[in-house]
Amino acid sequence: MPVPIRRLIVALTVCCVLLGGATACGGDGGSAQDTATAAQATPTPTTSAEKQKFAKARFVANAGLAAGATYQWIVKPWKAGTFKKGADGRRVALVKAGLAGAFAYNRLKAAGRNAQGDPALSKAIAPLTAGIEALKDLPAGLRDGDAADAVASTFDDVVNKVKEAGRSAGAEVTDRVPSTSELSAG
Repeated sequence: MPVPIRRLIVALTVCCVLLGGATACGGDGGSAQDTATAAQATPTPTTSAEKQKFAKARFVANAGLAAGATYQWIVKPWKAGTFKKGADGRRVALVKAGLAGAFAYNRLKAAGRNAQGDPALSKAIAPLTAGIEALKDLPAGLRDGDAADAVASTFDDVVNKVKEAGRSAGAEVTDRVPSTSELSAG
């Protein structure tokens, strides 16, 4: 089936215009210049005030996720007595608490790194780093059911201290309960 001549002329014209435009913009292969331009287009905090603002926002987000996970899957079942031997749903609650504990530890570590970008937050969080680090092995104790009451109490205390430190540095932390997919993803 023959192609109408009009289509061929339009296609040839468009190709010539595109080819001519591409060679006119080519220059002497300025790929280094293109890379530098692309790097400048990436938004990054440039002033110390912007870096501090981003640090506080990230701290609040990470600490809020840790606090929400701790409250929803560790503190609430602990206060309801779900961790006690013979309680209905104990096994499932302990598994969820173990996942939430690992997630909370991960987010609290991230919040600690975020706090380093803001002088006030850094000073407020510095005394709590040992407490956060102590949470590292506790999720396994929650999953196994060993001393679940003591572990839940420890998580609750550390999260409340982090929230108070954030509040004292001007970064109010509110609980944000993560979804179960966020919880399992870590």
